[in-house]
Amino acid sequence: MDTIIQDDKLARIISPVLNKVPEITLYFWIIKILCTTVGETAADFLSSTLNLGLTITSIIMAVLLIVSLIYQFKTKKYVPSIYWLSVVLISIVGTLITDNLSDGLGISLKITTPIFAVILAVVFALWYTKEKTLSIHSINTFSREAFYWLTILFTFALGTAAGDLIAETFGIGYLPSVGIFALAIAVIYFLYKKANLNAVWAFWIAYILTRPLGASIGDYLSQAKTDGGLGLGTVITSALFLTAILGTVIYLTKTKKDTFITKQSA
Repeated sequence: MDTIIQDDKLARIISPVLNKVPEITLYFWIIKILCTTVGETAADFLSSTLNLGLTITSIIMAVLLIVSLIYQFKTKKYVPSIYWLSVVLISIVGTLITDNLSDGLGISLKITTPIFAVILAVVFALWYTKEKTLSIHSINTFSREAFYWLTILFTFALGTAAGDLIAETFGIGYLPSVGIFALAIAVIYFLYKKANLNAVWAFWIAYILTRPLGASIGDYLSQAKTDGGLGLGTVITSALFLTAILGTVIYLTKTKKDTFITKQSA
């Protein structure tokens, strides 16, 4: 654990300019939740509202994600537009992975949720075994960036499965689920601030939890009132959140408020 902390501090001091991901600010968490919500509603919009079906939608989104990640890997530094486009697309693909298993193949969320949790744990283990760090402050090599995006993919798949499991399978409902996941994130923040929870682990736990939080928000806004939602539909919900994402990305591109700068201390 101490090794992770020391490595995280060192990386923030010696290689901030080369980092390929944004600084963790309030803007990061806002846009992350916006992206997770879009991942849920956009997947439903494409597969159901436009009647493309899960298979065609999955192929289209996978191709777009691959193209976006090619540009992301080619960049030498963090570029907000490319990075967040990749996050939006990977959120949709992660959602579709879960939807294909549960809706397409009929595999229960009670099965897929723990499976994705195990897969994510394995990815973390492989990442740490090879790189000796899970810090996002040192995403400055091809290997670390590959592990980073693979991790994000399965956080979205796991988050989608966990969110649907609690809200739908367990019958908790969308709005109560929002409260549950928001409370869980608040607890992690409290433990990080007051109980010295390791910063790297606190980040990744919160990152995983924002996925079902965003998915629950998206479902609550878009689903019909008879199903416990507000009935805005996937079109309006997706448009609202995509507009918010675009506005935030433009702001960050101009202000560079989420770009790493040289730190005097970590």
